[in-house]
Amino acid sequence: MRPLLNNTRAIRHIRSYTYKTEPSKYPGHVPTNCLQKLFLAAGSGIYSFFNPRRGDLIATLGEATALPPLMYRLRDVMLSDPTGRRILRERPRITSKTLDIAALRKYPANTVGKVYSEWLDLEGVSPDTRAPVRYIDDAECAYVMQRYRECHDFYHAITGLPIIIEGEIALKMFEFANTLIPMTGIGAVLAPLRLKPKQRERLRTIYFPWAIKNGATAKPLINVYWEEVLDRDVQELRDELGIEKPPDLRQLRKLKISHL
Repeated sequence: MRPLLNNTRAIRHIRSYTYKTEPSKYPGHVPTNCLQKLFLAAGSGIYSFFNPRRGDLIATLGEATALPPLMYRLRDVMLSDPTGRRILRERPRITSKTLDIAALRKYPANTVGKVYSEWLDLEGVSPDTRAPVRYIDDAECAYVMQRYRECHDFYHAITGLPIIIEGEIALKMFEFANTLIPMTGIGAVLAPLRLKPKQRERLRTIYFPWAIKNGATAKPLINVYWEEVLDRDVQELRDELGIEKPPDLRQLRKLKISHL
């Protein structure tokens, strides 16, 4: 199937059959009304279910389902915290231009920067892979979503969850419990339907209980100024945030395979 979502031509096509939208409110903003968001959510949700590697479609689903009350709530979580307010004011970005990954590789062992760079190298990913937010109409809430999106790899790094599908689903449940962003909950609930029974069992018995407990009780990760804690001991930061590291998923998968 050829994906039509997250495509400028497709958006213009949808607009031609729906109501007039408001003008753009920030660079890259694509104004959409409720009916258009419904089309985007349905289409991107269906396509991403069958092709979960399409990060652009998952990003579109996240934005189309980012209901204003929930995004305002997450913004207010930031406004209620001194560091969160500073992040909103300064609006930092996490990219290979703002972070010197080569320098992070030289950080002492067990620092946040070292663990983060090791995780990037192990998984073969880059901080530049996060798509810009386009379909959230409030400029400040758009930045909140962008910040969440660019911090996602830090969540992976401090929890040790890999980017294999089970790891992504477990982290999505953790993020939902911590942020209430709808897309994270949708992904955590629906994505396991594509997994094998043993994979679903690991999620049900190990990683979902961990994710719900830790996500709900941990401090809001959206308020962490990651760029300023790179030299911190990663375990001290986990303890400060209230996060217990889950069992090593890759190791559990190897154990299951070795017993076959």
